[in-house]
Amino acid sequence: MSTTESALHAHVTRGELTFRQLAHFVAAADEGTISGAARRLQFSPSAISASITELERALGAELCVRRRAQGVTLTSTGALVLDKARRLLADVAELSYAVQGTGNDMSGPLVVGCFATLAPTVLPRVLDEYEDLHPRVSVDFVVGAQDELGAALLNGSIDAAIVYDMGGFHGIRTFELYEARGYALFGENHPLAAKEFVTMEELAAYPLVLFDQNPSTRYAMSMFEARGLVPRVRHRTHAFELTRSIVARSDSAYAVLVQRPVNTLTYEGLPIVEREIVPPPPAAKVVFAWAAGVEPSPRARALADLLRRQYPVS
Repeated sequence: MSTTESALHAHVTRGELTFRQLAHFVAAADEGTISGAARRLQFSPSAISASITELERALGAELCVRRRAQGVTLTSTGALVLDKARRLLADVAELSYAVQGTGNDMSGPLVVGCFATLAPTVLPRVLDEYEDLHPRVSVDFVVGAQDELGAALLNGSIDAAIVYDMGGFHGIRTFELYEARGYALFGENHPLAAKEFVTMEELAAYPLVLFDQNPSTRYAMSMFEARGLVPRVRHRTHAFELTRSIVARSDSAYAVLVQRPVNTLTYEGLPIVEREIVPPPPAAKVVFAWAAGVEPSPRARALADLLRRQYPVS
């Protein structure tokens, strides 16, 4: 336990601060304004402000700067206290969930993050089986970009995430679910669609429709860089299915993707052709992730166990 966290525990034990004060402070930090925190918690703005003032007095430090026009801005000390306050409040909540049931009877919230392109393939099965096993757990999910999910893990707004591990993780622990590799995608009339395999050199001669969402962007660009090539980027998209649809309508454009839907038709019903790349690109690992240094809740551990059964690594 850190010095700051130990100090918070000591202040709570001595009755110098309360969990309500911590909750009010966290809400104000999350909402960015005292009025926003008041609406969220259904307290008056004056009560929220007074609660934060009492918390600052108990800790002997200024946690935030409050300006009417600019809202709440955390000080460096406030940012540190915010992280520890979240954990303390989570621990208190776990006390309630712990006495309500264990095993198949466990209860409480679980928020799972998932990278956008993985979600349609991975999440439905996970949600279906998890909710059958643990019907009293309230499961919610967040679908987004990798960087957003990493930040959400670290600030505690999600419990765990299913993402690609392509480097760049800090303060996050993972275990592997499965591996995928990049492949080339064409419309049926593209000259390279008739080939059994394609090379990066062949691809570089044609216009690229780049699925521009990290880590997919970094992965695709690294494949060209490894061969000393610079792709001719024709379009950048932030939507997986839009990438596929643009490629399907083109006789010259292509894409490099990792996720492989079973359906080889676009939303418009146009055929798309997938081809392996030689030499094979590096593997992209799909992993279950959680914040390092934070003990996962029983609900998150149950999710990890389910995923290990669904994706046994050989």
